[in-house]
Amino acid sequence: MSEWHAAGMFLIGLAIVVLGAELLLRSATRIANLLRIRPIVIGLTVVAIGTSLPELAVGITAAAEGKGALAVGNVAGANILVLLLVLGLSAAIQPLPIQPYSLRLEVPAMIGAALALIIMSLDGVLTRTEGALLVLAALFYTALIVQSSRRRERRAVAPEFAHEYAQPPPPAADRGKVFALHGVLLAVAIALTIWGADLLVAGASKLATAFGVSDAVIGLSIVALGTSSPELVTTVVATLRGDRDVAIGNLLGSGVYNILAILGTVMLVSPSPIDVSRELLFIDLPMAAGAALACLPVFKSGLMMSRIEGLLFVAAYFIYMGALLLTRI
Repeated sequence: MSEWHAAGMFLIGLAIVVLGAELLLRSATRIANLLRIRPIVIGLTVVAIGTSLPELAVGITAAAEGKGALAVGNVAGANILVLLLVLGLSAAIQPLPIQPYSLRLEVPAMIGAALALIIMSLDGVLTRTEGALLVLAALFYTALIVQSSRRRERRAVAPEFAHEYAQPPPPAADRGKVFALHGVLLAVAIALTIWGADLLVAGASKLATAFGVSDAVIGLSIVALGTSSPELVTTVVATLRGDRDVAIGNLLGSGVYNILAILGTVMLVSPSPIDVSRELLFIDLPMAAGAALACLPVFKSGLMMSRIEGLLFVAAYFIYMGALLLTRI
């Protein structure tokens, strides 16, 4: 019965986290519009970070409760899922065109972030100093993508960003009321996300205890699948509608932010250094880095990810998950 209680707590927490993150993202996007931030910058920064909010909420809660391995596993598992399953499914449904700027900025940043995380983990712990370095790298990366948004290559997708994120300004008399409303909604969203993360982490930990597995394995599997479900649904829907430039750009961006901004922040606020197990260091983190590295030759081949390549990515994800479940549960 305890397993059912833990599963129910996990699912309720996940639903609240996803609801809170979605409300937070919409409020933050509206506030950014009111501040006259360009739609393409909103899409490349606010939305890319916003899609990683479930990982942030779960990571901070887990670290505060001394379950840092769950936070690291969640980030590694989320990136593996996003790069192999979500991108792979998108390409399997319809061949995926790749924008040149992704090859020059987002893919190298993903690879660099994944390799940096492995190097930082070699001593078996992740410290606040290392977290500060990752957060600084996130700020530098954000500056780079904002700068690149002004270049000519972005003009091809700028109209799509404008269509996706631009909103008509409210009448001048109502501007203050709209701003205050979305400020309140933002606060409510943050509270919901924190509450949901607390329930989710508690449920995940109880499941780990009930099944006799580590917090890291739970983070790599069901928590990663749960916190990444918005990206999965959004990308598949965008693929079926044929509006994929924005969705894929945010997908790659969230993969970078997961490590630099999300895990970096978790390391900064953690009351003690986060332990990294040998399995995470030698299996899961290299798997996340390998998924990022695999994107480089696939994306470079004609700036297109084919259906076959997409299916291979999906197969790689299920092989990895099968091995994880068979050997570590």
